[in-house]
Amino acid sequence: MREELQSNYDTRAASLWKNILEILKSKISETSFRTWFSPTKGVSLLEDRIIVEAPNPFWIEWIEEHYLSVINETVKGLGLNIEVVFRPAPKKDPEKKKKSSPIIYTPGPRLNRRYTFESFVTGKSNEFAYAACVAVAKSPARQYNPLFIYGGVGLGKTHLLQAIGNYLYEKRKNLNIYYTSAETFMNELINAIQKRKTVDFKLKMRKIDVLLLDDVQFLADKEMLQEEIFHTFNSLYDADKQIVMTSDRPPKHIYSLEERLVSRFQWGLVVDIKPPELETRIAITKRKMMEERLYLPEDVVLFIAKNIRSNVREIEGALRRLKAYISITEADINLDIAKDVLHDLIKSEERVTIEEIMDAVAKEFGITSKILRSKTRKKEVALARQIAMYLARNIVGMSLKGIGTFFGGRDHSTVIHSIEKIEEMRTNPKISTVLRRIEARLKKL
Repeated sequence: MREELQSNYDTRAASLWKNILEILKSKISETSFRTWFSPTKGVSLLEDRIIVEAPNPFWIEWIEEHYLSVINETVKGLGLNIEVVFRPAPKKDPEKKKKSSPIIYTPGPRLNRRYTFESFVTGKSNEFAYAACVAVAKSPARQYNPLFIYGGVGLGKTHLLQAIGNYLYEKRKNLNIYYTSAETFMNELINAIQKRKTVDFKLKMRKIDVLLLDDVQFLADKEMLQEEIFHTFNSLYDADKQIVMTSDRPPKHIYSLEERLVSRFQWGLVVDIKPPELETRIAITKRKMMEERLYLPEDVVLFIAKNIRSNVREIEGALRRLKAYISITEADINLDIAKDVLHDLIKSEERVTIEEIMDAVAKEFGITSKILRSKTRKKEVALARQIAMYLARNIVGMSLKGIGTFFGGRDHSTVIHSIEKIEEMRTNPKISTVLRRIEARLKKL
């Protein structure tokens, strides 16, 4: 009986952790999720805690240092009063390891098979980018080379980039397709240098037929990486190979990007993806519901589409949260329940003004809004101003020029530098805590 009870708890732990991960996936980058959370699993559920196994102590230390607050926030959002406790997975028996099946490597690029042109929902905000990607997939290196796609977080850039790869992998298996993020590219380059295999790395890059490079904004301030990208770009372009890139901003607005790279990135077609309009958001919500095998009443669908305006990933996060709620409570979702379950997510999407951001930042740092807009360069004021500029860009959606004008006529390059600096510092525990406190103040407005 005891063994049966423990088995039941193990099953519940695995299911609950899976639900937590589904929501967590929408809150952190895909690369970080795949790297740190995919190997974890829920193994035991007690009254006040869930035990989660991770590969080793280093893994646990990293997760607890960088992601514990967002994990706790996710658990709290599900209405659960439990603690997530990590422990190292037991080491495998060497004898058992010898008898296990060999690892089979699947040929082809590192692509998410769900990211296809068929599963991409189009509307006025993204139809030009979609059409350009389809044209590139059907005739690589014939037109739009390079193709540069830019837009805000969670609007479908990575989906379109991988859709090109998936289409070509199915239709043109003879092509050498290489999908990677700029950060992964850099890590592979550093690894090659450390192992004295730089020549092999360069030869590998030169054999690519289609390069799909994600998150190009990561190149900012990285001279060695920019140098290697420059030579790879030239080699592939001169050999009539297709290059497609994505970024959260156009080439000329990527801080500290060499002029020669800016020029090359703009040789072909530069196209943007804007936040989706209401009709497209409704269609996206219904598409994601179908993928999640989730049924929601029409008024709930409309509620989600009306209130989550700027980010498709937030829509996915909302649906995963509702799905997790159904899984835990076994209750049907109606509008009142949806409003309650999603209240903090919807609240964060409500319109916030630049003045409200200024007040929240000023209170956090114990200064006045007037000082934030002044010319003073005191260290604490400079940091507060950079955070205010970052939030003005990411929450209010102000243009770089608009932010510069608001903050006393500052040059757009100064604004870009401020935004980039805070983006890089987000993983710093002190800065992430400050940002959470400011965002909490804004949600209470």
